Amino acid sequence: MRARPVRSTPHGCCRPKSRAPRAARTTAAAALLPLALTACGTSHPAAGTFSPTGRAATATPLGDPSTASQDPSKLPTPEIDKIVLDRYRAYQKMYQRVYETNDPTDLPTVAIDPVLSRVTADVERTKAKHEIWRFTNISNPKVYARSKDGMTVYVIDCLQTLASYKFSTTTGKRLAGGEGSSYIHRTAVHYSGGQWRVADSIEGDKC
Repeated sequence: MRARPVRSTPHGCCRPKSRAPRAARTTAAAALLPLALTACGTSHPAAGTFSPTGRAATATPLGDPSTASQDPSKLPTPEIDKIVLDRYRAYQKMYQRVYETNDPTDLPTVAIDPVLSRVTADVERTKAKHEIWRFTNISNPKVYARSKDGMTVYVIDCLQTLASYKFSTTTGKRLAGGEGSSYIHRTAVHYSGGQWRVADSIEGDKC
């Protein structure tokens, strides 16, 4: 399996025809290399990390978004999968909103480290440059694996970006962007503190 780490910015899923500086890309890749390697390994996953080992799981149909805290040790697998998918979709909505507003204040309600810190830092950098992003994503997630202890569930998604544009918050002028593209995303949703939240994600090939 060939996989590459998802950038904290929408570069990997939402910013077409845009690239980070070479040094920044190299640093990010080096920091997340163990993550990508672990995704294909057989070691036991650490809490909140992307390491889909254990048994496969069958996804259940999506329902209305749920914010209820549910202990995975007390629920049947289909019900856990539904909650996880709902929480994943809540994360995708929040992800879009924090970039549209340059405000990551509410991101901890749906995300934990390491993805929380990466997205928050990038939003702050974007805000400091007086820029903002507007984009539209189409998501079709499915549960495909879980950790042996049941505390982390792994979601696969062909995440399609229909369009993505960068604007100046000073002038309102469009600075970059255009039509989007579609990439496979594999995401770890982890249960801690009484909640399911997105912990990390990697981006793979086009889909």
